[in-house]
Amino acid sequence: TPLNHDKCMTALNQLNSYHPAAALLRDRVVLVTGAGQGLGSAVALAAAAHGATIILHGRSSAKLENTYDAISAAGGPTPAIAALDFASAGTQDFEQLAQTIQHEFGRVDGIVHCAALLKQLQPLADEKLDDWLALLRVNLAAPFALTRACLPMLKRSNDASVIFVSESHGLRPVAYWGGFAVSKFALGGLLKVWTDELSNITTLRMNIVVPGPVQSPQRALTHPGEDKSKRRRVEEITPAFLYLLGEDGKRVSGQVIDLEPPT
Repeated sequence: TPLNHDKCMTALNQLNSYHPAAALLRDRVVLVTGAGQGLGSAVALAAAAHGATIILHGRSSAKLENTYDAISAAGGPTPAIAALDFASAGTQDFEQLAQTIQHEFGRVDGIVHCAALLKQLQPLADEKLDDWLALLRVNLAAPFALTRACLPMLKRSNDASVIFVSESHGLRPVAYWGGFAVSKFALGGLLKVWTDELSNITTLRMNIVVPGPVQSPQRALTHPGEDKSKRRRVEEITPAFLYLLGEDGKRVSGQVIDLEPPT
């Protein structure tokens, strides 16, 4: 369940003032989905800057290469690229990806599920079944399937963290956000089931982060006329992800952390 108001404000204050140690994620392997742009790219860069070896996931290699080059230019550990289209991937594809990670790295210590699909805002009456199936596959089924495929490696880690990225309208669904809001809302149920089933494994934690309004390609799609300067840059919220990925956040699990302060 979400943090209550007082706990949420305390958590936000801690995260806003969090200064991760330079080597916070050294010797860790972290898989970041949707790492070609926006939040995924920013999280990948921040984690690499703090010592993590990053596996960059995206639909194709083109955008991922930009993030790869940025990590390399900054002197981070050599990353890897894993291209997979979640909209069409099946069980075997996710298991093959996990097997490749096992073969190449022997481990995975964290997954940050940033990949998301949002085509347009429209009334539910105008959304077709195929639209919903695509949204559910990318935003809900893929995070489940990828986590499931990597679960044996996560269980073997001494300190593993899985972060599902939701969206403000996934917490507070409203008109015209349709299947996207529903798919993000359902992540809360997925988190609850996972954490209940894995409650006896103290070295593996899972949480949901809701970034709130930030400058991102998704925000540009839903609010095309908005003044970008009024929104936080994605880089400003990456400390929250570092906190949850690293040992400082190892006691936080099963939480929905909304980075937009309550009003």
